[in-house]
Amino acid sequence: MKKLALLLGLILILFAGCKNTGEGQLVGVKDRPKFLDLEPYGMVYIPEGHYLMGVGDQDVPYANTNQSKNVSIKAFWMDETEITNNEYRQFVYWVRDSIAHILLGESEATEEDRRNVGHFATYTKGDQEGEEIEPRLINWNAKIPWDSQNEEVQAALSPLFAKVNTRFYHYRSRNINASAYNYEYWTIDYRNYVDPEDPNIFGASYKEFDKDGHEYGGMYANRPSSVSQTLDRFIRREVINIYPDTLCWVHDFTYSYNEPMLLNYFDNVQFDNYPVVGVSWQQSKAFTYWRTHLRNNWLASNEYAWEHDFRLPNEGEWEWAARGDQATSPYPWGGPYTTNKNGCYLSNFKPMRGDYTADGNLYPSIVAHYNPNDFGLFDMSGNVAEWCEDAFDKSAINFTHDLNPQYSYYAKKNDPMEKKRKVIRGGSWKDVSYYTTVYAKTYEYQDTCKSYVGFRCVQSYMGRNRGDNTSKSSHIY
Repeated sequence: MKKLALLLGLILILFAGCKNTGEGQLVGVKDRPKFLDLEPYGMVYIPEGHYLMGVGDQDVPYANTNQSKNVSIKAFWMDETEITNNEYRQFVYWVRDSIAHILLGESEATEEDRRNVGHFATYTKGDQEGEEIEPRLINWNAKIPWDSQNEEVQAALSPLFAKVNTRFYHYRSRNINASAYNYEYWTIDYRNYVDPEDPNIFGASYKEFDKDGHEYGGMYANRPSSVSQTLDRFIRREVINIYPDTLCWVHDFTYSYNEPMLLNYFDNVQFDNYPVVGVSWQQSKAFTYWRTHLRNNWLASNEYAWEHDFRLPNEGEWEWAARGDQATSPYPWGGPYTTNKNGCYLSNFKPMRGDYTADGNLYPSIVAHYNPNDFGLFDMSGNVAEWCEDAFDKSAINFTHDLNPQYSYYAKKNDPMEKKRKVIRGGSWKDVSYYTTVYAKTYEYQDTCKSYVGFRCVQSYMGRNRGDNTSKSSHIY
């Protein structure tokens, strides 16, 4: 009797299973998250296409970096302008406020906060050794009492301000302690594999054990609890000070008086829509991860599928976007000259024999001051040079692939200086016209900040090519 009851139960389960899965048919999974197919704010669509990368005019400095190669590029989104001071300031304020919340003890979040607000970008170990790491959570609805007269509140917030004197009333928002603006985040880097057993990375004795006695390598010992152990060796932890180096205006020009720019360029509201400068490649990367975190948290809280990450463009993407579908033109506007028929300069650079003012701008100009290229991108030539994802190597075009070429290497602190070189493109307000061409490239070091280097973000586009904005050299099927 028991066997009969068991058999009937199995038959009922079998029929119920068939009914719940489309009567035994292959129907796919129906409860998939919604996808919000919106154009990312401030970005333009760059269609996929094929072009001759590196082709251009004479190699003026004989740098041997503009060899040509046929490449194909996947479609993507790109910021229509460089990231501005005001956009970067949103990042700075977010980091400032998150640190303030932690300092004030606002990290005790409820389950509702966990669902609606999301995780803060740093993690902290538990009280006991071997205890699982928990994310800090922030209630962003709580107002920060910046003007509070409470001595305990003042003391808690004091690390964010420069200690001009021992009295808190000397601490002013302008006298910020820039060294405290550290952004901690975790990334998954599939290209640069991290071996937790490598003593050259973690040290021979860098071992920890969990509660059950399982041995873990260095990356396992410092992991977010929500990440699978199978991914731990690809996880990279970064702590980056993200405040722009406002002293770059003094460092970059010897025996030159640029102190007014130092004091005003990032802080003064008149420069809000000018490109941010004084940010290193590492800071630019941190900005892209924060921007991804900001967007994906909102999508997740509204039950939408996550979008692809924001990132820096690789060289192939940057040049394809800069050309604006002008196959062999040296400039984004499609012509061989730097002026139009009326003699007006078409970008912000150092014309003629060094007349910085000839184009109407002594320093960087407001973004989108000049006409865009055919893709709708502004200032791909001049104004400020732009960080690319790629590491710099003169022969990179010879060994990179012809499909979405990229040569990436995240240099470690102890690596030689040659490995810390990162590609910059587009030229700047202080460069001669050669460096503002679409094919010319040079480099800066990944941990340096310059008054003539900024950046813009891209986001991969994984849908089919858009028929309403299609490259002449792209193929639609």
